[in-house]
Amino acid sequence: MLKLLVVEDHALVREGLVRLLAQVEGETAVLDAPDFETALTVLDNAGDVDLVLLDLALPGIDGFAGLDILRRRYPAMPVAVVSAFDDGTTINRVLNLGASGFIPKAYSGEALLAAVREVLAGNIYRPSGGQRAQLDDQTPLPPHKVSVRPDEVGLTERQAQVLALMVRGLSNRDIAEQLDLSEGTVKIHATAVFKALGVSSRTQALVAVARYGIDFGNVF
Repeated sequence: MLKLLVVEDHALVREGLVRLLAQVEGETAVLDAPDFETALTVLDNAGDVDLVLLDLALPGIDGFAGLDILRRRYPAMPVAVVSAFDDGTTINRVLNLGASGFIPKAYSGEALLAAVREVLAGNIYRPSGGQRAQLDDQTPLPPHKVSVRPDEVGLTERQAQVLALMVRGLSNRDIAEQLDLSEGTVKIHATAVFKALGVSSRTQALVAVARYGIDFGNVF
């Protein structure tokens, strides 16, 4: 029998997910927990769980820290994040922390079941660009308590350097001189930075940096 665990603090959402996920296979047991501490208790007592579906915005714990704890404590158990925070930066960070997938809460029931089946098949599920919103100044992000390294959001060392200089207010020409690159190369790196952060402009990139507390301390 397939065994799943839903970790979600909103009762209506949790109950809806439990009912929906019962349709994944013919015999599926769906356990649920309203908070992270209860989830750990369930996992310790339930035996092997085939998949955990974890909300990021849980009370009492940073969602990314919770994911990291699950991956360390139960390394063989896949964890998929199901969250309303579906910007590119969040998705990158979740997958870099070892999640087996990111499933937006905006999905229909059919799309969510398809994503869950993909993860259960042993694949990594990531929503395509057209299935999620880009980050803008009004996009809420999950709370975080620690700074984030650039590589945790999918940035290479050079991309992190370019972004760090953007934060300082340097133009592409100034960045090119600072890094001994051509201005065209800087533009290529800037485009890659925007893609990694799920944004489309410098302003939105700076919003992402501030909201996630990206730490540039070791990029130079």
